[in-house]
Amino acid sequence: MATPAPPELAQVWHWLSQVPDPEIPAISLTDLGIIRDVQWQGDTLVVTVTPTYSGCPATTVINLDIEAALRSHGVEKLRLERRLSPPWTTDWITAEGRDKLRAYGIAPPVDGTAADGRLAGRIARLAGTSNLVIACPHCGSTATERVSQFGSTPCKASWRCTACLEPFDYFKCI
Repeated sequence: MATPAPPELAQVWHWLSQVPDPEIPAISLTDLGIIRDVQWQGDTLVVTVTPTYSGCPATTVINLDIEAALRSHGVEKLRLERRLSPPWTTDWITAEGRDKLRAYGIAPPVDGTAADGRLAGRIARLAGTSNLVIACPHCGSTATERVSQFGSTPCKASWRCTACLEPFDYFKCI
């Protein structure tokens, strides 16, 4: 009896694109950019995951969700690998993922700000003294202000729009 061929990698990527982030279910793990690689090593599927940061409390749940999704599609031999280098950056969030964040009411990270390697720029952002302009995901206004560096999850900050008066989370640049 012939063994069925393993699923094509494109199919596996599609399955993974259906797995939501446990903290922000509007965005998938692939949109978030934390699935770094998928490959067959012999008859074992190896999925490489880079967490948003090394202490991310959702990492265990993410791994369980990946495993459950792939096993539900018949993948029997599976290995998850954690890759910390290079570290994840918000620049890895896809354009579609940024649109999904915005539609969900979370301001996506400002393009390119995560790549700012200058220490002074990072300190200014953390101290709230940078000139970073964050658009409100509800009305699009840039008349916004940071309420707190700490939001509903460690990767978000609390902001408020002074035009529509709605509060919102900003996905911090990492």
